[in-house]
Amino acid sequence: MTSRRLIRAVLVAGSIGLTAPGAIADEVNVESGRRFAEQNCARCHAIGPAGSSPLDPAPPFRTFAKKWPLESLEESLAEGIVTGHSDMPEFELSPRQIGDFIFYLETIQQK
Repeated sequence: MTSRRLIRAVLVAGSIGLTAPGAIADEVNVESGRRFAEQNCARCHAIGPAGSSPLDPAPPFRTFAKKWPLESLEESLAEGIVTGHSDMPEFELSPRQIGDFIFYLETIQQK
């Protein structure tokens, strides 16, 4: 893990309440974030570093940081994302899932 990613993992984990000693580096897991995206989001969104979204209006996850600061997703994910269209399910994630998911999103962003 690069030092930038480790610092971000610490900030994300700390901001969502993962404060158990030694838990920060162990708790934020990119693979868990990818699995969450695959299981819950891939039917509409392109969840990887390439490819088109299966549902045309659904933005690819790799472009999220161009539209929204990723850290701004933390509160929405914790409170439950509710959208104005019926295709997207409502989500309410645990602090660990939020950290994993946002950390995964960071790894696939287009520069």
